[in-house]
Amino acid sequence: MVDQSPPLPSVHDFATWEPLLRLLREGRVREEDGATPLRVGGRIGRHGRSLPRLRLPSSAGAAVRAEDTQRESDAVRRVRDGLVEAGVDDVAFNARITAAGRTTLRLRGPSPAVVDSGSGTSHPGTLLLVEGALPEPLRRLPEPTPAAAPAPSADPELLERTLRERLPHAIGATEAEIAAAEARLGVALPEELKALHRVTRSSRLDRTGDHRAAERLHTAVGCELLDLDGLYIADAASRECPWESAAMTAVVTPPDAAVQGLVGSPGWIAFGDNGGGDRLAIDLTPGPRGHLGQVVVLSHEEIIGADPVADSLTDLVLGRRGERNGAPRGHRPPAVAYVNVHGIPSVEAAAHPGLEVLSIGVWDAEPLGLAPVTGLPRLRSLSAYPGTLADPLEIAGLTGLEYLELGPQDWRALLDAGAVPRGLSAAAISARGDQDPLPVVALANELLTLWDRPQIVQTVLEGDLGPLP
Repeated sequence: MVDQSPPLPSVHDFATWEPLLRLLREGRVREEDGATPLRVGGRIGRHGRSLPRLRLPSSAGAAVRAEDTQRESDAVRRVRDGLVEAGVDDVAFNARITAAGRTTLRLRGPSPAVVDSGSGTSHPGTLLLVEGALPEPLRRLPEPTPAAAPAPSADPELLERTLRERLPHAIGATEAEIAAAEARLGVALPEELKALHRVTRSSRLDRTGDHRAAERLHTAVGCELLDLDGLYIADAASRECPWESAAMTAVVTPPDAAVQGLVGSPGWIAFGDNGGGDRLAIDLTPGPRGHLGQVVVLSHEEIIGADPVADSLTDLVLGRRGERNGAPRGHRPPAVAYVNVHGIPSVEAAAHPGLEVLSIGVWDAEPLGLAPVTGLPRLRSLSAYPGTLADPLEIAGLTGLEYLELGPQDWRALLDAGAVPRGLSAAAISARGDQDPLPVVALANELLTLWDRPQIVQTVLEGDLGPLP
């Protein structure tokens, strides 16, 4: 007889979810009366999860905490097994559980018309109304800088000679290997980068059995060097950048900037890492005050821009770091305006011809009108916190919008009046975390219908968790 593994649990089987729902219910009733229906929700993916925090009594000991943590891990694993069986990457869920244990569980899987915001909420993310649409910062290409020239410090011969002295036993790349890398990237490598790889191709195969080789290489070059096959173009597509985050950002390059404030550039050749997850790149599309071939760093914590590190690769290797700084952190360029109780005090104060993005946040005064920004030539994104707009129908006058984020009531007003701007490429519904996702999904489907986009499909499961023990 051939042993057979037990079948994987189905993600559409209520029994798959029971252990997790029981655990979440127990955590909620620890601080609630348990007499009214509970709502719990979150998201589980094959490689991550977002769940309500387990609420343990203050007297709970280490053993209790460890037991509940293990129960959660086992329950999540059971759901993940169901995802694997269904061929699904992740699923959002929301459950309504009565005091007697009767449960209605709604599951929402991936949709081609919804871009996950990464927030872990059970509400839909960004609605992609136009297939393949990208926000403006992701479409932006670098401005030409024909006058840009290499820094006087760029010296491929000195660079190569220095590295050969520091790495006498390194194995360098052949000219054929360098040519193959150029063909793959579709761009000619700068002479300094060629010189570096002629000394060391930085292949792990060349360091087999030498546990300190990587450390010597890092010390010699000044970074964790990628091998030739690992070189890549750090264009906008290579940078993790949520749709709604990019939509609410603007590409701004001051006239005295060394680096262009882009999400990515076809002229950024990523060649190394600073050891903290930030990529180093050779910049072939510098800013107005930059050098051709300068070294820049792309922070993994930011979605736009890069900072100059050295005027040349030679300077980097010789330890001559540049003193110039990028755009000041926290600086709000005029193209993006934040109107809220702690920011810009009015829409009027935010309005000017160069405004691209308007974000209206928490507001404790009279609702705001949009007349001051009507007709602005570059306004493309608007986000308004629920309850902040005096008349949502004024949005119909903002004909250049490509992204719009509103609360459910404001969207309802636009839909009922037939005033949803049809030039939108994407939209989002701002809903509280504890708000019932069912009407939010219904609203999202109405918006998707206007653009003839695929609907968000929910699966409804009924079950009984029984009374609490």
